Amino acid sequence: MNAPGTNPLIVVSAVCVFDEAGRLLTVRKRGTDKFMHPGGKPEAGETAAQTAARELAEEVGIVVAADELVLLGIWFADAANEAATQIQATVFTAPGVWHAHPSAEIAEIRWLDLAEKLPDDLAPLLTDHVLPALSGQPG
Repeated sequence: MNAPGTNPLIVVSAVCVFDEAGRLLTVRKRGTDKFMHPGGKPEAGETAAQTAARELAEEVGIVVAADELVLLGIWFADAANEAATQIQATVFTAPGVWHAHPSAEIAEIRWLDLAEKLPDDLAPLLTDHVLPALSGQPG
């Protein structure tokens, strides 16, 4: 429960996956305009890694065992698609090279070349925390 006057908090897990060109997978959910990592909210009894693995399979068809995911970090950020809401995100990387296709609530996927200028429609978690962590910069 949130203290009076504080923003709601949503707990999520997300996964960074890369293709053969080293590009980072981002997704846009139906009815939203921000791109983010595949991921979502836990179901009852799931660990963060189990949530991440399940969401990855449901949203983009990538099947990876929860115990193969590598923890990148845990961050708080503004929710991309819910006003006045914070997320607590446990973010993993999935070692290997992947191919993805949009499923479930995913309207669009986009592979980001991190060496290029980044688009301005990325979720705050991605720009404020994950991209600096992937590049080894404080974030």
